[in-house]
Order: sequence, then C-alpha cells, then structure tokens
Amino acid sequence: MSLISTEFLLFVLTAVTGYYLIPKKYQWIWLLAFSYIYYAAAGVRLVFFLVYTTVTAYAAGRLIERTEEKQKKKGILVGCLLLNFGMLSVLKYTNFVIDNLNKIFHMNLSFWTMLLPLGISFYIFQAMGYILDVYWGRCKAERNLFRFALFVSFFPQILQGPIGRYHRLSEQLYEEHVFHLRRIQYGLQLMLWGFFKKLVLADRAAVLVNQVSANHMEYTGVTVLAAVLMYSIQLYMDFSGGMNVVEGVAELFGIELDRNFKRPYFAVSITDFWHRWHITLGTWMKDYVFYPVSLSRWMGRFGKWSKAVFGKKTGRLIPISLANVIVFLLVGVWHGAAWKFIVYGLYNGLLIAAGSLLAPVYQKEKKRFHINDGSKGWRLWQISRTFILVNISWYFDIAPDLAGAFQMMKNTMTDFRFSAFWDGSLMAMGLDRLDYIILFLGCMVVFIVSALQERGVKIRETIGSKPMVLRWLLYGILVFGTPMFGHVMATAGGFIYAQF
Repeated sequence: MSLISTEFLLFVLTAVTGYYLIPKKYQWIWLLAFSYIYYAAAGVRLVFFLVYTTVTAYAAGRLIERTEEKQKKKGILVGCLLLNFGMLSVLKYTNFVIDNLNKIFHMNLSFWTMLLPLGISFYIFQAMGYILDVYWGRCKAERNLFRFALFVSFFPQILQGPIGRYHRLSEQLYEEHVFHLRRIQYGLQLMLWGFFKKLVLADRAAVLVNQVSANHMEYTGVTVLAAVLMYSIQLYMDFSGGMNVVEGVAELFGIELDRNFKRPYFAVSITDFWHRWHITLGTWMKDYVFYPVSLSRWMGRFGKWSKAVFGKKTGRLIPISLANVIVFLLVGVWHGAAWKFIVYGLYNGLLIAAGSLLAPVYQKEKKRFHINDGSKGWRLWQISRTFILVNISWYFDIAPDLAGAFQMMKNTMTDFRFSAFWDGSLMAMGLDRLDYIILFLGCMVVFIVSALQERGVKIRETIGSKPMVLRWLLYGILVFGTPMFGHVMATAGGFIYAQF
C-alpha cells in the first residue's frame, strides 16, 4: 500500500477516525491492529518475518532482565542478534555472495529465489536497538508482548523509518491521546508538504535520472552531470518528502517520531551531512557500533600502538578514524547487496576519517591565510565543497553497478560541451521546458523554506499565525497544485528508501 495512494489515504482516515472514537484505553490496540493490517496488505507471508523479530526480541529482553549472571546475559544478547541479523543477511546478501563466488572461482551456483520483506532493515534495527538498551540497562524490558509488537510494527514508520528508540517512542504509543484540531492540522500540513516534494519534484527529476542510468554508456559530459544533479534533487525530495508524510501521519495520532532529516544540503562537512541525513540511522550506528568498537579491548590496544608510532595527537585520532570507516562500511552494506554500495560506504568513511586526521593541518592553513570561520564566504565555500563531495557519492547510487559508476564518472569528463544546455540535448531526455521550470520554481520554494528553518523560523507556527484566508489559500495551492503539477510515472508511488 503506497504512501501516496488513494488506498493509503482512506486507510489513514479510517484509522484516525476510529482511534479517537473508541475508548482511549484501547487506542494502542487499535494502532496495533491497523499496523498489522497495513503490513499484511503487502503480502500475508511477510507477516511471519515481522512476528519472528518481534517474538525473539521480546523473549530475549525478558530473559536478559531476569538473568543475573553476566555471561548468560551476553549469550542471550548475542543469540538474539545472530538470529535477526543472520536472517537479514541470508535474505538480503545470499545472492550477492553466490554471484561473487561464481565470478571468483568460475562456478555456476544457482541463485536463490527469496522474498525480501518490506522494511525488514528498519524494524530489525529498531528491535535490536531495544535489546541492546535492555542489556546495557538503558531501559526496562517490555512485559506485554502485544505492546512490544506495536513498537516494532507501528505502520507509519515501518517501511522507511525513522528508526525509533524504545524509551522515546513506546510511551507515546501506549498513552491515551485526546483529539486536538491543531495536531490534525499540523499533521495534514506535513503530509501535503511531503506529497508536493515527492510528486511534483522527486518523480519529475527521476525521469532524466532513469533515462541516463538505464543507458549510462551512451551519455557523456553535461548530460551525465545533469543526471547526477537531478538525482540530488530526486533523492532529497523523495527522502525528505517521505519523512514528512510519515511524520505527518504519526502526528495525526498524537505521536512525534524522531527527526530523521535536517536540511542536509546546508551541511558544511561530510560529518555534518551525516548528522543531518538519515539521522536515526547515523545515531543508531554511533550508539550501537561506533562506541562499542571504539571502547573495545582490541581498539584500545590499537590506540596504544598508534600513539607509540604516530605520536600522541595523531595516534589518538587514528582509532577514531578507523571506527568511522568501519561504521560507514556497514552503512554501505546496509544500503544494498552490491559492491557499489560498499564503495559508497567506504568513500564516506574515508572522507570523514581524512577530515578528522587533517583537522590540525586545516587549522594551521586557515590561520596562515587569515580565514575567518564565521564569515559567510567561508561557510558558502564549505557548503559548496560538501555538496560536490556528496554528489560524487551519488554516482554509486544511480549507476547499475560499480563499474558503471566509474564509467559514468569518466563519461562526465568526456565531451563536456556547455552547448548541451541550450542545443536541445537536455530536452530530449523525457523532460520539456515546462518540467524544468516547475523543477526550478519548486526547488526555490523548498530552498526558501529550508533557509528560513535553518535560521530558526518555525514554519508551521508562522503559517498558523497568518489570517485564515492566507492559510487556506496556501492549503488550496498544495491540495490542488500537487496533483495538477505532479509527474506520475509508471513506477511512481514507491519511495527510494523503502527498498532498504
């Protein structure tokens, strides 16, 4: 059931209406029922995997809390992690391993026909985060299996996040909520804004991206660069738009999800970018991978060795840099079973590691050239530099494979004619002049809104303070303008991050 389908809107309307009509003590049960109905609509067989993760995580949490012996607790934790991440690995990466074995050893192993459940990475990460929190004593184990099932399956977030934390989300899911008109208004505003970004901008930009991606050997110069820049628009609008829809739906029920997107193209470094892009994945990796790796015994021994070899200052940074590379290698693997995603992760990890290691050099050079960190010019340079580095990483996303990504990079530098901007080349790739105008104007609207938010302006409160005529005029433009100017393709309806 696509988030931008009529069926989904009717589903949400039914769920919200009943939610506020039934006795409040049954509201969480109502949400649980609708969450499972939503997931089952994608395929009844998929529910098995959701139940599997829910039951194993619930049982492990209860056993860990009851067990006093530390070694037994650790065994239960490891067993639960292996059961769930093992299932995820088998379903997601078996054919990738088979393909590489066939190529390396000239074998002819058959690929497995497997069903990859929707949103499996998201709900497994959410459930395993809970288990680790119980093990470390950060939260108490949930005693009610059905309440825990709601935490794992809450339908707005199950397909593409955000990855929730038990101590922040569970209380909101289980508490009683009273109907508030403003909350409904705010939720609908977010949903409309998300639909605008997805339908009008993301799906329109996808036309050119898909054309070049499917025929990447045929395009060079400006056309390839245009595809990468269009993908930066597509992914930004698709992901942030999806988050707006998800957050808006949750807000209709009085539930505030963790923030997952914070204007990443205003980032001044790759590190800052990942603090703004898919925030909950980044914080999950930081809390459950980076810190455990950084504080591990073997990393401690490596840190002592690096200090002895490279000196105290540099030696202190090397283990942190290595931990970052490991984290982003896993981020790449999380994105998909392909070498292009592994290289994508390593690319980001190495950039962050290099930034950390070279920070003292940057400071000296800034002093040498009398660069003011607080100047607008320097900030603009940092944003531009980061945007370029991020767009290089998008080659790995839009290419069919790793070789294709490097070929597209090479093709970008080949036959680079600026005349392509006005000789009709870009008009022969599925978009006409009106499409480019709509993209430009739409992106400007998003940029202005984002710039205001970056300055601390609360857009929804600002809109709410305006006269009713102006508010409803804006709502009318979004309600009628989105379907009127939306670019619906045959493949439209799916959000990019839902595939992970």
